[in-house]
Formats: sequence, C-alpha cells, structure tokens
Amino acid sequence: MAQFAVIGLGSFGATVAQELTKLNHDVIGIDTVKKNVENLADVLTHAVIADATDEHVLDELNIQNCDAVVVAIGEDIEASILCVLNLKNLGIDKIWVKAKTKAHHTILSHLNINKIIHPEEDMGVRVAQALNYPMVSRYMSLDDGHY
Repeated sequence: MAQFAVIGLGSFGATVAQELTKLNHDVIGIDTVKKNVENLADVLTHAVIADATDEHVLDELNIQNCDAVVVAIGEDIEASILCVLNLKNLGIDKIWVKAKTKAHHTILSHLNINKIIHPEEDMGVRVAQALNYPMVSRYMSLDDGHY
C-alpha cells in the first residue's frame, strides 16, 4: 500500500483521490475550500483544509512521506506553481501536475515535473478515438498517431 497526496479536490482531484482510495492506498486530500474537503472527509484516509502554497503547512502535514503527490489545482495557476515549488523544496521527487494552459505546461516542464496532465485534452482524444473506432473497447497510444 502506497501513500499519496492530492492537492486540489475539485472534480479532477477528487476523482483521483477517490480512485486511489478504492485501490487501497492511503490518501491525504488537501484543499482550501472547506466544502471540497468535507465531501471527502469520510472517504479519504485524511482530508485537510490547508493552503498548499505555504511550504510550512506542507511540511507539517509530512507530505514528504508520500510516494507521489498530485497537484490538481485547477483555476489558480499561480497557486499551482507555488505549490509545486514548495514540493520541490521539500525534496519530493514524484510530482504529477494538472496543467491548465500551454504557458502553465511550459513552466512545469522547466521545473522538471514527472508528469503533466491535461485532463480535458486527454479525454477529448479518447472520445474522438472511441467515435472513430466504435468496435474497439480500449486503446493505447503508442507514439505519433499509432494506437
């Protein structure tokens, strides 16, 4: 059983956190929005109302003990980047981040993020592939245009 942190418990972050919990992992969910945290308090191992742009808060939560951290902060790109910088300062190696814009992606790339996620685009590709190949129930991208 691994331990994960999900920072940002909107639709995407909440889904990631719940799925990791279903897969029998310890999950700490962090958000500044009380309602988001309350919605998952009974589901996750820990759900905390906290500001992930504050390095001391992340340190107090022992976030560095996690096997990986998912930053799913959606609308506030500055908060996402500050959170990532804090995680890097704490020595966390495995960080996956949801990127909102191309500029956000570029900044994250320069910060050597393990995985940059574009949920809307990724799902758009999956929907288009499903419509194009209705007889295929699952597909996997191999490389440039090959599935």
